[in-house]
Amino acid sequence: MGRVEISVVIPSYGCIGCLEELCVRLEKVLVGLVPSHEIVIVDDRSPDNSWPLVEALSQRYKTVRGVRLSRNFGQQLAITAGLEASCGERVIVMDCDLQDPPERIPDLFAEYEKGYDMVLARRIVRAHSGFRRLGAKLYFALVSRLTGVKTDGSYGTFSIMSRKVVNEFLRFSERDRHYLFILRWLGFNAGSIEYVHEERHAGVSSYNLVRLLKHAFSGVLFHSAVLLNWIMYMGLFFTCASFVTGGFLIYRYSIASALPGWTSLAVAILLSTGVILGSIGTVGLYVARLFEIAKGRPIYIVDSECGCKAETSKAGRS
Repeated sequence: MGRVEISVVIPSYGCIGCLEELCVRLEKVLVGLVPSHEIVIVDDRSPDNSWPLVEALSQRYKTVRGVRLSRNFGQQLAITAGLEASCGERVIVMDCDLQDPPERIPDLFAEYEKGYDMVLARRIVRAHSGFRRLGAKLYFALVSRLTGVKTDGSYGTFSIMSRKVVNEFLRFSERDRHYLFILRWLGFNAGSIEYVHEERHAGVSSYNLVRLLKHAFSGVLFHSAVLLNWIMYMGLFFTCASFVTGGFLIYRYSIASALPGWTSLAVAILLSTGVILGSIGTVGLYVARLFEIAKGRPIYIVDSECGCKAETSKAGRS
């Protein structure tokens, strides 16, 4: 397929109630914006069986393409699959739940046309719960502290980038990745716009507490190896804890009978076990990621495609 002016990449998971409205609003916006466009919906093996709807939308709209992954690989790899399948000179990435309003795409495009390589959208008002907003604030504060680079957590995946940026993005081979962290690492000339994060059109978010914590921790490990340096601080913490506990045990020994040697043994165990397990665990997390990369497995596998005369593919990107 030849190049089009704009590709819109949409990772889809649990959004069957949003896809039809999303395509209607995107078509209305994009037809008046550029001569040619495409909408790439990546079905990350959504549990609501949305693939038949994606196929129907690709028949109804000639600009809609569907990519179905062989299993659930997660939002970040679904975005990567969509970027690789896209054909646009410029590529927009957005969520499928309509919290990123399609009507703000012209603003993204206008900012991009000022000469930027990519433009990110900053959420000045977020529709997430207070707990999630607080968690995001703490998480990005931690990332900024670990890396020494101030990270603004108000930016989401809603963005536009040039084909040059997309090509560089696709050179990354890490399985555990974070879309925004990669864009920031790439550098290039970046602009931004502000928008109001709208309420979810239908359904509920697939990011529960466990998934959010897993994604957050993977983001920290992906962003930098500086966490290894913090082993020292963790060791210092357990050392202080052992002194406090040791003081308590010595006090207890002085006022009550105890087995000879038990106090010093307990303090030594607390100190050595905390430091050793913490250090080994942190190093092990990085080694595990090296092991995943060394296996050379594809980071995702495409099961089937639809729309724009796409042919079925069983291959994934390695």
